[in-house]
Amino acid sequence: MQQKPRLGFWEIWNMSFGFLGIQFGFALQNANVSRIFETLGASKDALPILWLAAPVTGLLVQPIVGYYSDRTWNKLGRRRPFFLAGAILASFALIVMPNSPTLWIAAGTLWLMDGSINISMEPFRAFVGDKLPDDQRTKGFAMQSFFIGTGAVIASMLPYIFTNWFGVSNTAPEGIIPDSVRYSFYIGAAAFLGAVIYTIVKTKEYPPEDMEAFLAEKAEKKGVFSGLKEAFLGIFSMPKTMKQLAFVQFFSWFALFAMWIYTTSGVTSHIYGTDDTTSALYNEGADWVGVLFAIYNGVAAIFAFILPVFAKLTNRKITHLVCLFAGGIGLISIFYITDPAMLFLPMIGVGIAWSSILSMPYAMLAGALPANKMGYYMGVFNFFIVIPQIVAASILGYLLKTFFGNDSIYALIIGGVAMFLAGLLTLLVKDTD
Repeated sequence: MQQKPRLGFWEIWNMSFGFLGIQFGFALQNANVSRIFETLGASKDALPILWLAAPVTGLLVQPIVGYYSDRTWNKLGRRRPFFLAGAILASFALIVMPNSPTLWIAAGTLWLMDGSINISMEPFRAFVGDKLPDDQRTKGFAMQSFFIGTGAVIASMLPYIFTNWFGVSNTAPEGIIPDSVRYSFYIGAAAFLGAVIYTIVKTKEYPPEDMEAFLAEKAEKKGVFSGLKEAFLGIFSMPKTMKQLAFVQFFSWFALFAMWIYTTSGVTSHIYGTDDTTSALYNEGADWVGVLFAIYNGVAAIFAFILPVFAKLTNRKITHLVCLFAGGIGLISIFYITDPAMLFLPMIGVGIAWSSILSMPYAMLAGALPANKMGYYMGVFNFFIVIPQIVAASILGYLLKTFFGNDSIYALIIGGVAMFLAGLLTLLVKDTD
């Protein structure tokens, strides 16, 4: 196998820029979907089930997209056709979501939106493995983390910006999504599509090294059934490093999903003291959650440049452990804060963890994967992002209702404990770097 050429800063920038748009969609979803669901009449204990769309679509879409992107080659290349298809569908869903007239339409739109984001996002992970030599992959995933953080900062703050800078209405009658949220989703749709198209135009892909062998394998395993079968059986043939990272990912993403589902409800009820979605106080708190999400993503964007340095001074395992511990401390500390202005402190820890979650596991994994199955195994690896989210969606509502008086803040404490467990399990990973 030929050594891949080293890429310059701007080449890595261009190939990662699409993640800026992807994160517009992802961040708007994370910061606002619970708010939309509650506005349309969802109860607190029903929120996890409504959010189930996100992990289930990831479970179905990502390994299949990874499998077929490995076996695709046309005028756009291997991964870029999937970037474009996902961006078009996700942008459509972002326009529909804040105009949902009923709860079931909003829930259905979440399925479309999350599935479409996954179609674009998973091949971007494989793109780094395709384009960069081993010694540049940590830098490549760190650049993705930078764009993820930057996109999320802007997207998460959009409702706050529309309300406080432009005077757009932040409240609405019962069952109606405020204009500040609707306009934010429209901006997100344009940013998603525009950023992905930029990467498609500005980057090229390497063709398969052995085109004859590539075409022969594609012909041998053609057909939808063959692809589905191999995609989902891949969980039984994972490399050792991938199996070890699976446990780390499970607890990391369980924690993140608890945070995404329950931060709005937890902050508005525990700190602002209201559950009335039509009140100005509730919507003020919900906007502030968007700012908090912007803060942790901003920290992640900045810390993305520190991660490679820290990893070089120590190693990738220790780096990931320290970052996850910072996230665990951040989530648990929210319980003890009474002043909304002080909530930026826990978000620093969460941002450090988020930056590492977006890069370190993938950097450790990429070196353990065969080049011709990079997209496939990256897709299979995402089972361990979506399975913990399915578990979280299945049990968090029950736990809160049964043991914690339906008080959402305790979901964040559970998430913090899960972060600590993920950090400790990192020590068991065999990293070849």
